[in-house]
Amino acid sequence: MTARKMLQVDWVPGSDQLRGRCHCGAETIAEDPVAMWQWLLAHPNHQDHSPVREEAA
Repeated sequence: MTARKMLQVDWVPGSDQLRGRCHCGAETIAEDPVAMWQWLLAHPNHQDHSPVREEAA
């Protein structure tokens, strides 16, 4: 049996924010779901426990 590597995104109640958790244990908070998934899928190159930076349009 192989171990599954799970990525998780859930809503932070009472806010417009999402919390993402990588299978490596890194977590981040973001409002933009696209930025969140880009951060998660960047494993192993994302910074552990760093917030997703959203650039102004």
